[in-house]
Amino acid sequence: MTDTSTSAAAALDAADPLARYPAKFVRSDEVRAYLDGNSLGRPTLASAARLETFVTEQWGGRLIRGWDESWYEHPLALGDRLGAATLGAAAGQTFIGDSTTVVLYKLIRAAVSARPDRSEIVIDSGNFPTDRYIVEGIAAELNKTLRWIEPAPDRGVTADEVKAVLTENTALVVISHVAYRSGYLADMPGITALAHEAGALVLWDLCHSAGVVETRLDEWGIDLAAGCTYKYLNGGPGSPAFGYVRAEHIDAMTQPIQGWMGSNNPFEMGPGYAPHEGIRRFLSGTPSIVGSLAMQDMIGVIEEAGIPAIRAKSVALTEYALELIDELLVPLGVTVSSPRDPAERGSHVTIDHESFAAVNAELWKQGIIPDFRRPHGIRLGLSPLTTTFAEVQLGVESIHAALTK
Repeated sequence: MTDTSTSAAAALDAADPLARYPAKFVRSDEVRAYLDGNSLGRPTLASAARLETFVTEQWGGRLIRGWDESWYEHPLALGDRLGAATLGAAAGQTFIGDSTTVVLYKLIRAAVSARPDRSEIVIDSGNFPTDRYIVEGIAAELNKTLRWIEPAPDRGVTADEVKAVLTENTALVVISHVAYRSGYLADMPGITALAHEAGALVLWDLCHSAGVVETRLDEWGIDLAAGCTYKYLNGGPGSPAFGYVRAEHIDAMTQPIQGWMGSNNPFEMGPGYAPHEGIRRFLSGTPSIVGSLAMQDMIGVIEEAGIPAIRAKSVALTEYALELIDELLVPLGVTVSSPRDPAERGSHVTIDHESFAAVNAELWKQGIIPDFRRPHGIRLGLSPLTTTFAEVQLGVESIHAALTK
């Protein structure tokens, strides 16, 4: 029997090597347990101060001079820092800019065009809607064929499933590193190696893994990657996404949204477009400086804590959640829709029950905030630097109480 008491959760929190980090984030008395860090991360206290001083000192004080002093280099300098801290990427391959949708479009379109003699794109039916919609649109635009993988709903794309659909016509494989619904953690190096054996490129969506699961993009030979920054990177609602392009591909690829910030001499305002050298060519319009302020502070916290320790806490949190779920919720008919093996699981756990739409609404009224995914799934998104074991215990206990009411 699992000890579901608050004292047991308190003991786990007391022994947590990262116990000092939740106090670095803005918290609300109204929110008793926040279990949706895989949708929107809490802001750091440092970011709250940074946003205020930016308005008065940088925007208000430096005004247009800020572009010459730091803002022009900001999306690339921050990209390098993000790459080093969380992605396993050397400098000059990561940029910050645009929404996740736009970054995905640019990288997918550039990759498919880099394999003009190949006619197929591989993607799975369980991928996030944006990924699927973009690929469908590009396939229609370029007259390419889609090869669909149908993963099990409580898992994600496996290496064997990818191998089964690869052909000499495969141009690109698009996969999420952590499946947005089940939390399944895909075999990034293994799948990438299979695609390369077939002569295809691979783009990895890192939205649910960046900042919480270790990746080694350079070491594993990853071609392209993209991800949002408002989940485990705590950049705030709508903070700009990041893109990664392997060094060997940068000059060989043409991104489709030709904007002034990606041109070879942006401030010349020349009559025709020519791409800038290096990763800057993947920028398009004016970058969101305000939108990427908070991200800097979270990267600093990640640099201090280290991805290995963050990943270890993530595993501990999800394992504890599953113990509580098995003890309190499975006997009530709740189904676990995430992998049991922590090596195959990201930092969220999905559970299903036909009553969860109503349960989730009731929990939100109580200040217990998980995430609901149709038709009847609740995701417990556990952010290692902000989520406590006590919050997990309270969250699962509250679901139990709502189901038995």
